[in-house]
Amino acid sequence: MKATRKVLVVDDDPVVGASITRVLSAKGYAVISAADGPEALERIANEDYDVVYTDIKMPGMSGLEVARRVRASRPWLPVVIITGYGTADNELEAREIGTDGFLRKPLAPDVIEGSLYRAIDSGIARQGVAAAPPVSLPPKAGVGRFLKNAALFIASPFIGLAYVLVFPFVGIGMVAYMGYKALTEKEKPAR
Repeated sequence: MKATRKVLVVDDDPVVGASITRVLSAKGYAVISAADGPEALERIANEDYDVVYTDIKMPGMSGLEVARRVRASRPWLPVVIITGYGTADNELEAREIGTDGFLRKPLAPDVIEGSLYRAIDSGIARQGVAAAPPVSLPPKAGVGRFLKNAALFIASPFIGLAYVLVFPFVGIGMVAYMGYKALTEKEKPAR
């Protein structure tokens, strides 16, 4: 039986928790929410999690304090900071604490998913686990994909121009054909 990976989301904004839940549940993760730092620390003390996402600005205890306490009690547990108040000082402090990511709101699904995989890899490296369970990584955007997108970006005005120039002639041709067909229908003798 395969154990379900669990993610703890600590945020006083239920919308953030819902968006992370939507993205990660589709990938097979169980997402548990905590409304504040004390609730999160209680959950972490009683249950095992694979990753913790915490907001910085919450009533009572900040997300940076949550991260600091998680690092002290469970140094192997990856912690990702999410914030709408991303200052350079906050990011520096998060880095000094040893968090595994610093994400600014709003969060796109690919950003959530990518941060999860990086955090899990980081946690595995801290544990010194040689054989980790396989994690499906998102496809990397390579040079080929970039060149294709750049070529389409450059070609799009020319494609649009071609449509503008060709469609009037197609329209005139259609009107002429329909007019010819109508005239030939009238000229046929009735039987």
